[in-house]
Amino acid sequence: MQRRITRPLGAIALAAVSAVALVGCGSGFSSESATGSSTTLTNDSTDGLTVLIGSSSDAETAAVQKAVADWSASSGVKATVQVASDLSQQLSQGFASGDPADVFYLQSDYLAGYASNGSLLAYGDQLSNKDDFYSTLVSSFTYDGQFYCAPKDFSTLQLFINTDYWKASGLTDADYPTTWEELQDVATKLTTDDHVGLTFSAEYARVGAFMVQAGGNLMNADSTEATANTDANVTALTEVKSLLNSGSVKYAADLGAGWGGEAFGNGDAAMAIEGNWLVGSLSADYPDLGYKVVELPAGPVGQGTLQFTNCWGISQDSADQADAVALVEKLTSTDDQMAFSSAFGVMPSIQSAADQWKAENPDLVAFLDGAEYAAGVPTAKGASDVVSDFNSKLESLATGDPAAILAQTQKNLEAALSE
Repeated sequence: MQRRITRPLGAIALAAVSAVALVGCGSGFSSESATGSSTTLTNDSTDGLTVLIGSSSDAETAAVQKAVADWSASSGVKATVQVASDLSQQLSQGFASGDPADVFYLQSDYLAGYASNGSLLAYGDQLSNKDDFYSTLVSSFTYDGQFYCAPKDFSTLQLFINTDYWKASGLTDADYPTTWEELQDVATKLTTDDHVGLTFSAEYARVGAFMVQAGGNLMNADSTEATANTDANVTALTEVKSLLNSGSVKYAADLGAGWGGEAFGNGDAAMAIEGNWLVGSLSADYPDLGYKVVELPAGPVGQGTLQFTNCWGISQDSADQADAVALVEKLTSTDDQMAFSSAFGVMPSIQSAADQWKAENPDLVAFLDGAEYAAGVPTAKGASDVVSDFNSKLESLATGDPAAILAQTQKNLEAALSE
């Protein structure tokens, strides 16, 4: 996932994908995939590989550069890491000019657009570790039945608790909320004249967790069907509306903050629904704040959260697809993913690294446990624009009609799917 530490993951509007269809070039060889189909990969390593990333920090840049340099040294193939100032724009420009990077970070939101016009190499089934990736992550990077690219890491949403506020309110470990009712109860107890009990941003990328807990989501698992106007989603938005009207829960913007992590760090909220990217922000900007992370409470159907992820995309136009796939296999290995985790806080996308990651991050286990019940965000072409419109409607949810909001979102998603 392209990590955003000082901004909420879903708050930045996504630019429209505007790439042209590309065709693979160069000499190649046949490689048998696990499904038995023969796929020809280009293998001209004359110019080496370019790797385009969107970095959250110097630590991330250094970690990726080291991993790529190690592979280059062992393979004998030149590989250069380029750090984008605007990843989506530079990626789109590269495709449009016919000279894209060979390997690059790709958000799940962009997969359908680039896959549908032939810009991406669908190499997922050729990976030796393809069965090790979490199935929900694979779904996020599957388009038209093809597993396109390897998930590079991921994050989930869970509940951050200010431990000083928690203790001051007379609450104990036994009071961590496990249901919506308990969440409302502790939020009320935590609310004072100086801070509210709970905060999150007015966006699908936070409110959507309640949808999953109620058994819904904006689209089905493979983003082929709009499911916004279901009873489950109405139940979820009705619950969020009730929380907002209780006075113990406020959107981050209503607390003068750009996102929930900022409101939580400033002490304006005792709890926040956020992802593990907040950990780095708290360490850097609020080092004295005591906090604990627990799993989000279950809804009527059970536990639920959202997951966010990026993959390692490979250009269909790359002259050396074979080495690009080999590089990705190395970058998604346990050793490399654990090194990335240590450097900049992401969670590994492979199940075999789970135990090691939990042992090294005992205070953050809730995030990885969420992989068992996490749902992905919509990845259909045009869905990001619909989500942006949905976000604008969520801003007035406290006085709005959940069913009407979802009905309009359903129409917008159906229109996007029909294009």
